[in-house]
Amino acid sequence: MIRRALLAATALGVATLLGCAKGEQANQTADSTARNLTLAPAESSAAVRDVPAPAAQPAVKAPTSAPTRKPAPVRPPVASPAKSVAPSELTLAAGSHLTLGADDTITTRSAKAGDAFTATVGEDVKDAAGRVVIPAGSTVSGTIAASNAAPSPNSTGHLTLAVTSVTVRGTSYPLDATVESADTVMKGRGVTTGEVEKTGAGVAIGALAGKLLGKNTKGAVIGGIVGGAAGAAVAAKTRSIDVVLPKGASIRLTLTKPLSVKAR
Repeated sequence: MIRRALLAATALGVATLLGCAKGEQANQTADSTARNLTLAPAESSAAVRDVPAPAAQPAVKAPTSAPTRKPAPVRPPVASPAKSVAPSELTLAAGSHLTLGADDTITTRSAKAGDAFTATVGEDVKDAAGRVVIPAGSTVSGTIAASNAAPSPNSTGHLTLAVTSVTVRGTSYPLDATVESADTVMKGRGVTTGEVEKTGAGVAIGALAGKLLGKNTKGAVIGGIVGGAAGAAVAAKTRSIDVVLPKGASIRLTLTKPLSVKAR
């Protein structure tokens, strides 16, 4: 009994092993067939449907893109120059110079301290920016501060001027300036009444001296001539000399304070 059971079990195992082997062989066969089908060339089917291959088309060049242009640089807008606003006033700095011409002759023979005089600006007076502040032709007014003739040729006379205002385009402005120079001349008055009296006294003295010395008319005449000559010499030495500023003579001023005038 036991032997039969072992034989049966052995037979069953062998059968099982044979079955497994057959299954694996079948699977391998199926896999091989599938591989062969996959790898088989498709010549038989392709031969039936042979058609000429299409002619090769020329290669189409890809369109070349136009060269890119660099954008023009953006320039900032140019600002238009600001319009300059004309000033309402023009100013001359202290130290500026003015050149005038005397409107009339001034002489110490007739002028007195306190008398008025006028002079005309000879050329345009400009500020530091080149703008005309006082145009040529403007009028400067002033007074005579001192008027003294020289009592003799060996002494000095005085004619001192002071300016007070300037008129520009019809408007008068106070003017603070000093008179630096004036083109004056010296002019002798000649023999005046007082000097004639001196000469007459010399004649009388000379005649008296001649009469006393000569004791005759001829001596008196000679004495008178000598006395007259002596008197004339005295008059020449004592005659007054006037300081004269002729018409049109130059007067030069320097501003001591700034001067502002209205612009046109």
